[in-house]
Amino acid sequence: MKKISTLLLTSALTLGLLAGCGNDASSSGSGASGSGSGDGAFVPEGTVTWVCTSSAGGGSDIFSRQIQTILGPESGGGLGLVDATIVVDNRTDGAGEIGRNYVATMREGDADVTLLTFNSGDLMPMCDNTDNRVQNFTPLAIMAVDKQLLFKGEHTPYADMQAVIDAVNSGTAVTVGGSKGDDIATYEAMIAELGFTEDQMPYITYDSTSDAITAVLGGHVDIVIAKPASASQYVEAGRIEAILALATERYTGNLADAPTLSEVGDYEDVEVPVWRGVVGPANMSEAAADYWSDMLKQVSESEQWKTDYLEKNLLISNYMDRETATQYMLDYQADYLASIGKDA
Repeated sequence: MKKISTLLLTSALTLGLLAGCGNDASSSGSGASGSGSGDGAFVPEGTVTWVCTSSAGGGSDIFSRQIQTILGPESGGGLGLVDATIVVDNRTDGAGEIGRNYVATMREGDADVTLLTFNSGDLMPMCDNTDNRVQNFTPLAIMAVDKQLLFKGEHTPYADMQAVIDAVNSGTAVTVGGSKGDDIATYEAMIAELGFTEDQMPYITYDSTSDAITAVLGGHVDIVIAKPASASQYVEAGRIEAILALATERYTGNLADAPTLSEVGDYEDVEVPVWRGVVGPANMSEAAADYWSDMLKQVSESEQWKTDYLEKNLLISNYMDRETATQYMLDYQADYLASIGKDA
């Protein structure tokens, strides 16, 4: 996991700067639910389905809807880049695997107007639990890097992270809530550094971060792992408070008071950065993949993306085009499979 995190952080500083407008990502199929201009370029028609395997309000959902808005009409605050109607379809069944498989097996034609939000937190459980791999999709872009924090809720009986640690050391089980994939990996890295077992600090998995935050607000878990995008509205309302930055440095703004783990005690800082990307079905045509890759590049360069998403939600800009994103996802997958003792 440390190797994977290092790979991601190195990429965030370098690969994003190298990304151009690659056209060589591997995809197959020639069907298209769109029209062609005189030069044969793809233009989507009708409805575009954007599958998101997180519940409404979760980090992946916010990511998907922000891009949907920017691509959409100027009357809705967008840039008017796509004339077709884009509909976000939240498919969380089977911890998101049903939604991912739906996209992976999409037939030609519909494949050109089907997109999927896909991040490292999706890749890990997919590789753990299914036969789907990056090769079953058409990577289109990586857009940003995200990280997590620990939050307490209104009913949490612990004032700060030191109080949480003291409670566990005294024999009290402290329950953590969170989403899938990267949240679980972050939790595992954190308790390993703290020297706790899963019995001492149990983890409850929810369909999305927003569901986990609802659980801590209701007192069903003691603390919750969440990212700034999902947590910001609750922090602003004073309903949750950040008690630990799961990163190598503190956050800014209303999260600035949360210390890193090395500031709490004699520990190493823990972070499992999350890359956030977009893929299409394996059967997406080259023309459609080129089109969506270009649209996502324009989104990444827009002022709305920088201010309304990256800055507002404290993410790291890390755009990668088709070619770069494809190779990056494949490398990340290979490292992860090796870390869990599986063959590609």
